[in-house]
Amino acid sequence: MSIEIKTPALPESVADGLVATWHKKAGDPVERDEPLVDIETDKVVLEVPAPASGVLTSIAAEEGATVTSGELLAVLDDTASTSDSQASADDNKAGDSTTKTTGQTSPAVRKALNEAGLDAADVQGSGKHGRVLKQDVAAAAAPATEKPTVTAPESHDSAGGREEKRAPMTRLRQRIAERLLEATQTTAMLTTFNEINMQPLMDLRSRYRDQFEKTHQARLGFMSMFVKAAAIALQRFPEVNASIDDNDIIYHSYCDIGIAVSSPRGLVVPILRNAETMSMATVESSIASFAAKARDGKLDIGDLTGGTFTITNGGVFGSLFSTPILNPPQSAILGMHAIQKRVVVEDDEMVIRPMMYVALSYDHRIIDGKSAVLFLRTIKELVEDPARILLEV
Repeated sequence: MSIEIKTPALPESVADGLVATWHKKAGDPVERDEPLVDIETDKVVLEVPAPASGVLTSIAAEEGATVTSGELLAVLDDTASTSDSQASADDNKAGDSTTKTTGQTSPAVRKALNEAGLDAADVQGSGKHGRVLKQDVAAAAAPATEKPTVTAPESHDSAGGREEKRAPMTRLRQRIAERLLEATQTTAMLTTFNEINMQPLMDLRSRYRDQFEKTHQARLGFMSMFVKAAAIALQRFPEVNASIDDNDIIYHSYCDIGIAVSSPRGLVVPILRNAETMSMATVESSIASFAAKARDGKLDIGDLTGGTFTITNGGVFGSLFSTPILNPPQSAILGMHAIQKRVVVEDDEMVIRPMMYVALSYDHRIIDGKSAVLFLRTIKELVEDPARILLEV
């Protein structure tokens, strides 16, 4: 029976997708749930698996094609078993090899001959009665595959490496570009800065890291502390957790905090739902899970949809100071940076402390400068005295 393989249902916010990669070609055997094709949207890559075992008889949407929900991608014949298809393919290969070879040769040797493009008559056999062995094929193929390296003389045209390569933007990169442009053009964005003494948090982490990881099977990082501090501050300053919808301000009673994560396809922002209710262990394990899914291209639309506030950490790449750009319709974003030892004044004395610059970009249409400054100062106070996070004071 022929089974039509169609584009999965796309969310309302995603109009269409791009056929990125076919993992099979027409005529290939496939197993049930085996990945067939990747559909790239402006948010995630959707992996379309085989609905049944069989043979992929035809492909309707080639790589690079734009497809919408429910559009035909390919046809699968589930009446042809994968074993039959593979056997047929092996027979064909064996038959091809036989026509190319003479003499008595094993299947492994025939395969090696076929791959090397050689005929058994052209290979000096070292086996009994001159039988061709696999190592004989390898020895015969080596000279043919070794090609001399020819270095072209330098010319003024090629000197300096002035080659150009044109590559289309991925759907995700296009969407990132659109949203960044939208943020700069449709919001009254302003940024305020502060610096945080990370020594108390570093001491706390060093003291409890091993016990934390043993108890919770999760790495103890700095991000969980910033997430918890942000959740407390967002509840104290609800306008920072709000968004604008036409002429209305929407205040959120929950803190859905997006964590910017780098992936091979670009920056993505999965959401920690109800971060205000999460334990630090849950925050850390969730972030680790998101990072792994982003690396493997396994994030789904639900992971990325929504969000009331965002935290981005350019410090992991060495950034010392930057101005993060808003993620509309959110009204604020917190930027963390690299930790650097600097001389600061404490009790009228100069001391060396591990310091981090932090930045809060916010939409001035909804957040006043006073609220933004006090919000960021709250983050600073909570992180510099971690006990206050646990006590929520």
